[in-house]
Amino acid sequence: MTHIKKFISAFGRFSSSWTGTIIIVLFLIFFVAQSFVIPSGSMKRTQLIGDFLFAKKFSYGIPIPHLPWLEIPLLPDFNHNGHLIEGPRPQREDIVIFRNPQTPKVHFVKRCVAVGGDELLYDDKKLYIHFHDLTDEASIKAKYPKANIVTLNNKLWVINPYMSKYPGIQYKPEYPSNSFNLLVNHYTANNSIDMKPIYIEELNKNIFYKKVEPDHYYMIGDNRDNSNDSRFWGSVPYKLIVGKPWLIYMSLEFRSYNQVANGDKFGSGKDHDKLSRICPNMDIHSKECETLWNKQRYTVRWGRVGRLIDTIQFEEPIE
Repeated sequence: MTHIKKFISAFGRFSSSWTGTIIIVLFLIFFVAQSFVIPSGSMKRTQLIGDFLFAKKFSYGIPIPHLPWLEIPLLPDFNHNGHLIEGPRPQREDIVIFRNPQTPKVHFVKRCVAVGGDELLYDDKKLYIHFHDLTDEASIKAKYPKANIVTLNNKLWVINPYMSKYPGIQYKPEYPSNSFNLLVNHYTANNSIDMKPIYIEELNKNIFYKKVEPDHYYMIGDNRDNSNDSRFWGSVPYKLIVGKPWLIYMSLEFRSYNQVANGDKFGSGKDHDKLSRICPNMDIHSKECETLWNKQRYTVRWGRVGRLIDTIQFEEPIE
């Protein structure tokens, strides 16, 4: 008991010093939990722009620690999988924080819709998934409604398997098109997407196809028509998996009216859907609507503060 008291006393002195505080904070950021803010609307309305959340860094193993903000790795990748300690892999339906394969210093938050070995078909407003480990109709029917199960190219597929379970999943474009047309345009222009066209006899048309590579994960935003995700730049390897969103500790509407009405130069932040709810029966580009928006700007979304992601995703979205 004396040794324990001495240890507690010494740890208390250490943690109260500047050096001790910095070391403890860095330890927590590197190995336990890290703060992130949702910067775009790709997960709306499950997660909103301005949601500040903690992520569990140990959900899928312990990733190689990186220097905050500079995102410089502090240790070599000894295991060649981006993790100091290998852990469980993301599961279908998980919301995951990961490093973007094109720009690894940038963190993205998306839902894992398929894992290695799964196959996907994507049509306008329809995501079909062939689960590699559900090999017979009985096992699929045990998990998904019969009405959602179809046979295409001699395989069983489930249409939009997660939409009925998670109310935030939606197709609401903030531009005069949709993600399917964007894929078509990108493919036609320079073949710069991950999915490839395939002819489906039962549908009598070409749609997009992908088989997920081993130990890779297909990440798609819940706001599927407004999401820059795996459909465009590919599956996410395990080495880029960082953690799992855990708790919303603050949720703040900070966007300006101009950003919500017009977006930035990339269109990010544009949210005519919310403007229409703030300004019902009104031209959203009017001065009156701008005034209404500014009155509620910087408001805290108290209904989201302190909520666990694992529970809030099953509820009707709170704004």
